[in-house]
Amino acid sequence: MKKLFLMAAVMLASVGAYAQHAVGSFNIQPKVGVNIANLTEFNDAKSRVGFVGGVEGEYQVTDLFSVSGGLLYSMQGAKYDVESSVLKSKVTTTTKLDYINVPIMANVYVAKGLAVKLGVQPGFKVNASQKVDVETPIADYDKSGDIKAKGFDFSIPVGISYEYANFQLDARYNWGLTKTFEYGKSKNSVFQITLGYKFDI
Repeated sequence: MKKLFLMAAVMLASVGAYAQHAVGSFNIQPKVGVNIANLTEFNDAKSRVGFVGGVEGEYQVTDLFSVSGGLLYSMQGAKYDVESSVLKSKVTTTTKLDYINVPIMANVYVAKGLAVKLGVQPGFKVNASQKVDVETPIADYDKSGDIKAKGFDFSIPVGISYEYANFQLDARYNWGLTKTFEYGKSKNSVFQITLGYKFDI
């Protein structure tokens, strides 16, 4: 995390650069991509790979600076495997936490089309479930059900984007600050890559 902030600070030192869009303009950007999500405090947890998609709007304040806000459906959570000596099988548990996230970002253009970004992101839970898959020597079976998770999530997104011919590739890390469950201390940790297209309005 410290390395991401250091990279952003170094790039901000390059101030002789400009955005792709005119000062005072506003654009809408539909975008889709992939999350590589995990939960902190989960021992030996593996990433859950999921969909992210939605729309963002951006207002170009100056040649160097813009603000943006979005509405994104985000599939998050984690998965982990346990070898059961009793069942003599592998048990895979997938925790699914899906949100409607609202990223509000400050974007600083450090080269033409290239921006570093930092913001805040409230999120609202739309799904919290768990799926357990058991692989036995005889047969495989699975069981799914809802789990209790907090309805609100708050994170700090930090990242970088590059735009060419109105297409924008965006990579960011969403650093979760709130606990995902009433019990324990686990928080969301999400790397996110999206591709969008900007329509000037």
